[in-house]
Order: sequence, then structure tokens, then C-alpha cells
Amino acid sequence: MLNETKRCPATVSPVKFETTENDHNVSCPEYFRWIHEDLKPWKVTGITRDMMMKAKKNASFRLVIVKGRVYIKKYKQAFQTRDLFTWWGIVQLLRKYPGRLPDLDLMFNCDDRPAIKSSDYPKPNATVPPPLFHYCGTSWSSAIVFPDWSFWGWPEINIKPWEVLIKELKEGNERTKWIQREPYAFWKGNPGTSKARKDLMKCSPTDQKDWKVRAYAQDWKKEIQEGFKESDVAKQCRHKYRIYVEGRGWSISQKYVLACDSVTLFVKPQYYDFTTRSLIPMYHYFPIKGDDICREIKFAIDWGNIYKQEAQAIGRRASNFIQEELKMDYVYDYMFNLLKEYAELLKYKPTIPNGAIEFCSETMACHADGLAKKFMMDSMVKTPADTAPCTMLPPYDPPAIQAFLKDKEDTLKQVEEMVKKS
Repeated sequence: MLNETKRCPATVSPVKFETTENDHNVSCPEYFRWIHEDLKPWKVTGITRDMMMKAKKNASFRLVIVKGRVYIKKYKQAFQTRDLFTWWGIVQLLRKYPGRLPDLDLMFNCDDRPAIKSSDYPKPNATVPPPLFHYCGTSWSSAIVFPDWSFWGWPEINIKPWEVLIKELKEGNERTKWIQREPYAFWKGNPGTSKARKDLMKCSPTDQKDWKVRAYAQDWKKEIQEGFKESDVAKQCRHKYRIYVEGRGWSISQKYVLACDSVTLFVKPQYYDFTTRSLIPMYHYFPIKGDDICREIKFAIDWGNIYKQEAQAIGRRASNFIQEELKMDYVYDYMFNLLKEYAELLKYKPTIPNGAIEFCSETMACHADGLAKKFMMDSMVKTPADTAPCTMLPPYDPPAIQAFLKDKEDTLKQVEEMVKKS
């Protein structure tokens, strides 16, 4: 991809965008407010070129947008095509909202975990952390969280672009209603990537005990050879309960699990993506602390099988959230608002770095082949949007965040007490 010969078109449309009556748009979903929180470390100081360059040692690539054109300087190889499909997504964003984004300059980390620790930059200190974009964050990091590559497809494991897949997930839900599903908790993935996943595999049925868990190790080599027959996520919504458990870090499987109409059993996560922080325990998911994972999961299933209406409502609210508030238009709007807010913090004029290569739909799709090319064509933005991106809500008041987090913590404690008494 980086040694391309085909060049991008000489012009892009348009650099300046005229405001129209269609720009009176709807408010963004509530979770967009976390953009303000992610950018808070630099609200006072702004972002200098020196601050941005200090993130280079942890970055997979540098991305610059100048006059509506995208330039990439790659620093290290990302896993599979994470970086490629992230670039593709940003290129599509500029096709959807041409001329609307200001020039910007950023560093992006494609690894499994955030790289910048907040504790290395204590608040009384005058220094601020280097700004670094990532697919996920944690309570101990200063990551600027960005939608992950799989929204445009993951060809190595046949994960289709989100706009295609979200429709298939909805159709799968309609084929098998919750009440007709198997009364077990389903999980399938790589069990070797975390202790929690290894512990989960011990919950599978044995001669002595059935914890009502159906956990399977995913054999990707076999799946690739057999054409991904057993890994279609849209066909895995057959159980009343689905388990989300992290691997090395946050997992892209989260959105597929939540979209299933099943009750998501959310094993206590360390990481969050750009939507997770707004999810509420016992409203969008059933929390699993993970200290005694098999027993806790069995309790959740027994609870759901007794309180069927409440359980079904939890599953439905989660899938409604995914279908309504995580549709592709909002993914692009989140990217747009985040990049716009970030660009406004820059204290310097972005310029094209030496050695950077321009990327656009024409060059990227032309050089792709196989599933990568198909997914690019399937996810390509065909025409510019005729409305503006959604309007950002103001930042949270600190007391509002504290109250929200306290309510979540209180709910988690109530569930823990329920499990202890069982």
C-alpha cells in the first residue's frame, strides 16, 4: 500500500463548504460527551507540535489532513490491516463531509492497549501527556478514543463492514426471538489471551457440573481453511445470554455481543471503547465481577430464567442502543466531532511531513485485492451527506459525571450482594 504508483486526483471536493438550511441538525447521542473528557488534558494548554511529536515513540502512524487531503507517515507495522482500514475510514469520512474538517495533525496507536499512563503526568505538574489516539482507553490512561478499524471490515477473519453486518444482526434477531433461544450463555473466541478467558473455559459442562455456559475456543486456522463457516457473528445470536470478556485488551466483539438481543454478561472490563462509558449495568447488561466467574454467570442465567421480562428488556435495550445509536452515520459523526474538537486545540499550522504518502479511495481500493477490496467497495461512501454532522452536547458538569459513576458503582455493589446471598 505505501509503495503505490497510482496518484490521488488533483482536486478534492470542495475545500470550503457553504452552510445550508440542512445544517440545522439533530443533537448527537449522549456518549459523544466523552469527547470533551478525552480532550480535557489539553483544553487549557492547547496542543503544540512538540507535544504531538512526543507521542511518536508510541505511535503506529502519523496522520495529517491538509486542505481536505489525507497524508500518512507510517512508523511501525500494525497487526494485520488495523491501520489500513483505519485510514480507509478517515478517507471515507472526508468523502461524507467534504470540506468541513479543519487541517489537523495526529499520532495514532494501533496496539491492543493504551500506551500513555496518566500517572506519569500528575495534575500538579505543569506538563501534560502527549496526545495519542487509540481504539480504547482505561481509567489509568490518557488515550483519545477513536472508532476501531472493524467498522469498515476485517478481511483476515471475514468480519464484514458494520453497515452490512448491523443489518444481518437485526435480521438474525428477528429470526429467533429471545424466548425461543437456548437458555445458556454463549462465548466463542481465543481463550489464551487473558486469565479471565481461561477461567471462563472452566465453566463449560463437565460430568460433575453444568454452569450453563457454552464456551468454545475459536480455531482461526481451521476457519480460514473452511471459509469461515462457523465464525459468522450474525448467526451466533441463538442463546438467551452472551458473554463479553476482554482478551489482551478491549475486544471488537463487544458491539456484536451487545447487538444480539441476548442478555450480555459483561465480565468486569479494564478497557472501554468510544461508547462503553455510557452503558449502564442492569439496564444494558448484567455485570459479572469475575472473582468466581462460573458461579456468577450461573447466578445471572438463573436470575434471567426466573425474571424473564426483566432479562429480555436488558437484551433489547442493548441491541436498540447498538442499532439506533451506533449506526454508521453516528460512527462518522463521532469521528468528525472528535477530529474537529481536536483540531481546534492545535497551536500550530499542520504541514505535510517529509516522507508522508497521500491516501484516497482511488489509490487504496485500486491496490487492494480479495476480501480487502470487497470490504472497501462495500463500505465506500458514494456521495457527500446532504446534512451536517450531529451537534455536540456540552461537556458534563463534574458533579454529573460523579453522580453517574456513583450510580453505576452502587448498582454493581447491589449485584455483588445478590450473588453473595445466593
